[in-house]
Amino acid sequence: MVELVPSILSADFSKLASEIQAAERGGGSVFHIDIMDGHFVPNLTMGPPVVKSLRKVTSLPLDCHLMIENPDDFIEEFAAAGANWITVHYEACRHLHRTLQLIAQHGMEPSVAINPATRVDFLVEILPMVHHVLVMTVNPGFGGQKFIPFSLDKIRQAAALRSELGLNFRIEVDGGIAHETIASVVDAGADLLVAGSAVYDSGQPEREARMLLARAKEAEQRRQGQNFHPTQAAAI
Repeated sequence: MVELVPSILSADFSKLASEIQAAERGGGSVFHIDIMDGHFVPNLTMGPPVVKSLRKVTSLPLDCHLMIENPDDFIEEFAAAGANWITVHYEACRHLHRTLQLIAQHGMEPSVAINPATRVDFLVEILPMVHHVLVMTVNPGFGGQKFIPFSLDKIRQAAALRSELGLNFRIEVDGGIAHETIASVVDAGADLLVAGSAVYDSGQPEREARMLLARAKEAEQRRQGQNFHPTQAAAI
């Protein structure tokens, strides 16, 4: 099932609680929190105190995307702040298996992200451990970037691996997800759709979230129809 995951990086921080609540009314079912350290990526954003504040205004899952060096040093803090999902970057982890274990030990769902230049098949060994794989569809660090078209092939590769290995991890996409791109990523196999600028830039997050989710649901129905074969009908 596809889900819209509003990214608060593009929200108005002077009224963050109401921005969260508006996107939730529009159908957002998870909130994406971009944690950047100014080292792994060329930007500096927020940390556990913001997560702790958000925990007070929504009961929905908080999806913390750690674009930071040495993520192991902060896992316990994010768990204490109320994070539900923690995503670390393949490129930032010396011992990825150990890091994913650490996240799970703190009661959170472990996930892994890959940058546009990183191959999907590098993740094969740890895929049974993860809640989702985050395919970055822009280079991480800033909101409002343009979608990288070859990312669609990477989403398809992740979906193919999921099927081949008999796994049920989810596929998340982050970067350039907007009205004109959301259907194509769903067609490719994504089901967690991170959208920041497309939800918040117009100043109408409830309306934009609802419209984005409607387009995603239409694409999902189309994808499910394409995956239905006459042999399946005969078996029912």
